[in-house]
Amino acid sequence: MQVYKAPLLLCVSLIVLFPHTACQATQLNNPYTEDEGNRSVLYESFTERPKHLEPAAAYSSNEYAIIGQIYEPPFQYHYLKRPYQLVPLTATKMPDIQYLNAKGEPLEPPVQDSDIAFTDYLIDIKPKTAYQPHPALAKNAAGDYLYHQLSPAQIQPLHNLTDFKETGSRELIADDYVYQIKRLAYPKLQSPIAELMKNYIVGFDEFSKQVANQPKATLKNQPLTGVQVINRYSYRVRIKGKYPQFIFWLAMPFFSPMPWEADVFYDQTGLADKNITLDWFPIGTGPYLLAENNPNRRMILLKNPLFHDETYPSEGEADDLAKGLLQDAGKPLPFIDKVVFMLEKETIPYWTKFLQGYYDQSAIASDSFDQAIQFTGSGGARLTEAMQEKGIQLQTAVTTSSYYLGFNMLDTTVGGSSEQARKLRQAIAIAVDFEEYIAIFMNGRGVAAQGVLPPSIYGFAEGKEGINPYVYNWQDGKAQRKNISEAKQLMTEAGYAGGIDPKTKEPLILYFDTTAVNVDDRPRMNWYRKQFEKLGIQLVVRATDYNRFQEKLRIGNAQLFFLGWNADYPDPENFLFLFYGPHGKTKYGGENSSNYQNPEFDRLFEQMRNMDNSEQRYQLIQQLQEIARHDVPWLFGFHPKNFLLFHGWYKNIKPNLMANNQLKYTRIDVATRTEKRQQWNQPIAWPLLLGVVGVVLMFMPAIKAYRRRTHKTDLD
Repeated sequence: MQVYKAPLLLCVSLIVLFPHTACQATQLNNPYTEDEGNRSVLYESFTERPKHLEPAAAYSSNEYAIIGQIYEPPFQYHYLKRPYQLVPLTATKMPDIQYLNAKGEPLEPPVQDSDIAFTDYLIDIKPKTAYQPHPALAKNAAGDYLYHQLSPAQIQPLHNLTDFKETGSRELIADDYVYQIKRLAYPKLQSPIAELMKNYIVGFDEFSKQVANQPKATLKNQPLTGVQVINRYSYRVRIKGKYPQFIFWLAMPFFSPMPWEADVFYDQTGLADKNITLDWFPIGTGPYLLAENNPNRRMILLKNPLFHDETYPSEGEADDLAKGLLQDAGKPLPFIDKVVFMLEKETIPYWTKFLQGYYDQSAIASDSFDQAIQFTGSGGARLTEAMQEKGIQLQTAVTTSSYYLGFNMLDTTVGGSSEQARKLRQAIAIAVDFEEYIAIFMNGRGVAAQGVLPPSIYGFAEGKEGINPYVYNWQDGKAQRKNISEAKQLMTEAGYAGGIDPKTKEPLILYFDTTAVNVDDRPRMNWYRKQFEKLGIQLVVRATDYNRFQEKLRIGNAQLFFLGWNADYPDPENFLFLFYGPHGKTKYGGENSSNYQNPEFDRLFEQMRNMDNSEQRYQLIQQLQEIARHDVPWLFGFHPKNFLLFHGWYKNIKPNLMANNQLKYTRIDVATRTEKRQQWNQPIAWPLLLGVVGVVLMFMPAIKAYRRRTHKTDLD
């Protein structure tokens, strides 16, 4: 009898146990450990590991996403206020600024710009600010550093920073900021801003040459004329002339403090072979420290246990209170205990995990855009019903970036200041329809540029005043691109009627150099060809690798090219200098990749660049924009528009395109996140149950046959 009952008992057992199994399986697809689910942990992703975490060398957005949470320059951007406003971070107040004459004597107000030979920035920092725990600062009972003189035998078993048993800390002092500026000048670190700072910080160039062949350990005791420690908590930076934009550099990681002990520790022979370097494990005073750096899997930030007192802002813009952005006013920062950056190379798995609640925020890839966003009749963007039902929220912001199609102004066909070349460029500017480009290739996530300045930069003009009149007409309260017939007329006036080159009697051929070499880039390249075909021009795309492309720009061998520029700081000088003649790429090695030069533009730029914001400066900016629009060294392309999705439990989110240290302000409602994850990730039980029943039914014939044989045996 027991043999007959076994299959039935098996089925009953599976059915009885299945609900319990299903309950246990509600989070089987959770990619994180169970203890993390109940903690204040933020989950983000990265697609490519940061190349540098060394503040003297790092200069890209994926690098700043990490080091912006670890290093602290003296100043930062207010998280909520707009326009962007600098406020003290480790400094006690904004710097005292003093103007001096050529003899180094203070100038009494009112001060004429022409009298200013030097500007002093006097910076006071807060006492009792401590560095994160780090082995470079560990000492023994006698006060000697534990790990500054490691032997090869001591280094041999090390594999990670956590292999050091002891850590230490010390107070942040003014000398640490001075030491870091010396590091910027040290040629072997190859800081990307060293060439620029040579033009401003007094003695920077001389110091750079002096220490070029010296060990880094000697920097601490080498004097740099323009940067001096005043006392334990004060230092002075002296720059040449007047350069108001220097204050913005003082809010970037380049000017964060660095303890000299870090260089002594990391420069020990053998540690670099273990990837134990400053580029791999930073040391700072910020709200977070890098606890794990595994670029093939994940990077983890943990709250700095020694972080100084800092609180969430108590004021912002007029509608911030209504939006809930002041709910945490006055509370200590940071709110999040741990930040996990997971490696995600594919967009579809990343998007799926976001919808399951396993990522707290997400950008929108092109293949997921229609699932998330709908456009209204007026062209606005809103979330689809599916996103709204999940409580997902959308934020959009036009970036402080400009993307453009550049002409090499040294080229004999498209370059130069002749009317023929200018009208050719103006015709092309009308024909290349960047509104169409934004719609096709960017899912509408961009704004067609009317000039070099993005909307959030001082000097950007709204409405009719701000359009490019050579490309657009103002109609029905908005900018309308000119008809292609006007572009064809300009082609005729330029001597290229119907796109025919009078020298060859064939269609005019222009060359477009690009690094877009992948199969996915072909539709865009074909689109560019079609834009030029409107004018009868034959566009030849010359694909090349990045290094070769940069070489062509350097020697002036690219005719047309596509580039972008992202603001280093929110000032028009940081964009308009891209047209400044003395910054020409080919002749001077500057960032003026078009090699554009116009004496009137240069004169007005020199007048505008160091002025304080005022009506006079605003008008000068408009004149500069007009000259650039008229001469067309660029086809002003577009300013991208960021679309960010975030779950309702992710709090205090406000776009801040200048700040690099936003994570300390954000907060996670852990209880809501846990509830939603469980709700969204319940297992679908019926397919498994159906499968179990199917297996049982499949074995039933064998069971019956076995039963017959057994029954026959019993009878025998």
